Formats: sequence, structure tokens, C-alpha cells
Amino acid sequence: MNSISIIGTGYVGLVTGTCLSEFGIRVIGMDVDASKIRALQRGEIPIYEPGLPALVAKNLESGRLRFTSDIAEAVAGSNMIFIAVGTPPGEDGSVDMTHVLAAAESIASHMTDTKVIVNKSTVPVGTGRRVKELVRGVLERRGLSGLAFDVVSNPEFLREGSAVRDFMHPDRVVIGSENEKAANLMRDIYNVLYLIDTPFIFTTLETAELIKYASNAFLATKITFINEIANLCDAAGADVHAVAKAMGLDGRIGKYFLHPGPGYGGSCLPKDTHGLVSIGRDHGVKMTVVGAVIEANDAQTLRMVDKIERGLGDLRGRTVAVLGLAFKPETDDMRFAPAVPIIEGLIAKGSRVRAFDPVAMPNASRGALAPHAATGAFRTCADEYEAVTGADAVVLVTEWNQFRHLDLQRLRELMSGRHFFDLRNVYEPKDMAERGFVYAGVGR
Repeated sequence: MNSISIIGTGYVGLVTGTCLSEFGIRVIGMDVDASKIRALQRGEIPIYEPGLPALVAKNLESGRLRFTSDIAEAVAGSNMIFIAVGTPPGEDGSVDMTHVLAAAESIASHMTDTKVIVNKSTVPVGTGRRVKELVRGVLERRGLSGLAFDVVSNPEFLREGSAVRDFMHPDRVVIGSENEKAANLMRDIYNVLYLIDTPFIFTTLETAELIKYASNAFLATKITFINEIANLCDAAGADVHAVAKAMGLDGRIGKYFLHPGPGYGGSCLPKDTHGLVSIGRDHGVKMTVVGAVIEANDAQTLRMVDKIERGLGDLRGRTVAVLGLAFKPETDDMRFAPAVPIIEGLIAKGSRVRAFDPVAMPNASRGALAPHAATGAFRTCADEYEAVTGADAVVLVTEWNQFRHLDLQRLRELMSGRHFFDLRNVYEPKDMAERGFVYAGVGR
């Protein structure tokens, strides 16, 4: 194996390429965005991911990792080529395959010898065969119908904020292939993981493609279930923490993903739940449970605005401090972040919002929040204490570590009001009441 090429240097592609180079493999990272490639060549990382900048710098220096915007160079220099481009959701929830198919066509247009094309992107069932047909068609038009190639499905299971660790110590490696030689080549790539007894799942293309969607949809279902239980706890006067702990001690259920909050967000769970419903529709199967999860999650986020309104009585003219904008800690990703619809809901009801997040601030005034920043209804602050100054209420949306140990006395002195809405249940209700706050958690 001379080297591996990764088409796409976004979140998945950059982490995958960098970690494989850390395994001792020579990796070429390719992207059509020439400005991004120039920045990567200088060691500048376009995403926030703990541990990644140091690994990129180390492997750039060693020569195991390099970047290019030349697809011909990437194809010629490797016998295994990973596709790791975006698959954004369409308006109807379907998966946009434009970038995946364009990457496959570009690879086929430059192939002159045998290649293994590995799909790392999250794609609908049947994509592997679709890529095979596309590549075969391009090769036939080029007069190279006899040129051999294989297509492999190798879905990623990286969590933003812990992606490097997830790659180095995965729960499992899934490889979908119809060719034993290609499967063995994939085993060789992940030999470091194989030697430490990481479970490997060798299966078909279709099964590998569905595993990713099924996994994320189940996690979304688990989150949504405990959120609904939390809502019932609020109404019935029960404590969701005790309920979740008791549930989690059941080995059939497990303790993970039983933390109530304002709903799931990010680049994976919202996209993949919608994608799975769309895949089911295409195959004539109604994904009733997953469809209900999507509906319940959307309602959960809006329910948080109602909770704040009930607590304050009237949101008109109120100043609300929002702590945390990213969809989870240790990332700057605000895609489908619960903070966005919560802020929009507060502003729609007449509030002014002041916000702070440790790393998502550059993204905070873009996209959906940009019009509100322009009108002054939304603004970002230098730190959490500037955000709460003069605020009628504090809303903790993202449980960054620095928000777990706030100077509560200082908060009370800086705030105009006393309401503290803890949407992640970081603090204890009794302690907050003793410190003079009107506290509201989720399911407590």
C-alpha cells in the first residue's frame, strides 16, 4: 500500500485522515476548496476538535500527512480512496448525494489502475451499488471497462468533541464489502485496532450502510424517551434523575443517553433520523417510531421556551442570558443546536438575548441568528458574567465545564432578576434555592 487518499477534509475526512496517518499510514487529504487546503498545509485547522491540531502538526512534519486540491494527484497516489464528503439533508429530509456522487465520478475519471473506493460518508442504503454503477459507467466511456475496482462501506461513528479518541478506541469497526480481498485490505488499514481486540463487523454493503442510521436513530430515541419522562416528572412532581438512574441499572437498558435536556441537536442525529424516515419511505416502510422521535424532539425544544415564559410570567421587554450555544460541549458546531430555536422563541416573544459560549462565538451571529444580531435583539458577550449582567433570567443550554462551577454569588449580584433555568440539570434545586435563585430544571 503506497498511501491512502481521503476525498473531503471536513469533520469526518480530516479526523479520519489524520488518525490514519498517526497509525503510520501515508495519507493524502484532498478537497476542492483550495483555500482550505492552503490553510491545512500551514497547519491551520478549520474545525474545533480537541487533540486534532497537535496530531495534524505532528503528521505534517513527519511527512505521513499531506494535503492537495488536485484530484488527479490524490487518485494517482493511492490504491485506496476514501470518500468523506458531506451528505446534507434536503428540505424533505432526504439525503443529498450530490457531493458523494461527484467524488465517485471524479475518482473514476482519473483512475488508471485498480482502486478500492471506500465510502465513509453517511449515505442511504443502496449507495454502494449506485457508486459501483456510476464508476463502471465512467470507465466504460473512457474505454477502460476491464479495469477492476471495488467499493466498500465503512461508516464513521465519531462524536464531535471526542472524535480523536473515538477513532483510536472505537466500539466497533464496520466494513461492508462483496470482495474478500478488499475486506482484508480494510483490516490491514485498521490493523492497529484489530490488534487491540476492537470488534470488527464484516457484512454486506447494504447492512453496513444501515448500521449507521439505525445506531443514531436508536440514540435519538433514547434521548427523546427520557425527555418525555422528564416532562411527566415535571407534571407529577417526580425526579427524573432518580428515574433515569434506576432505569440505567437495568442491564437491558444501560445508563447512557438517559440525561434529559432541551432536545438533541448537532450534525448527525437530526440529519440521520430524517434520513432514515426518508430511506424507509423510499422502500415502502413507514418508520413510525423514528418519525415520532423527530416530532417529539422538535416539541421538546419549543417546550423550553414555554418553561421560561411560565417562570417569568411575561417575556416582553425581558433580558435573558443564554449560556452555551453549541449543540454540546467541546465543539463549536451550532448545526441544529437547541440554543438557536430557544433564542428565536425568546426574541419572538419580545425578549432581548445576551449569550456566551466558550468556542462557538464566531458562529453565533451567523445563519438564523444573524437578523436578530442586526436588530440588537441578540448579541454575544465576552464571557458568562458579562452575559448575565442586568439579566432577568439565566438559561443554561450547553453544559460546558466552566458553567458547572459558576460563581453563583457573583451571578446574583450582577443579575437584575433571580430566575435560573437549568436545561441540563447541572445544579441542585435545593442548593440554588438556598442561594436565592428561582430555579427550574428539566424533570426535577
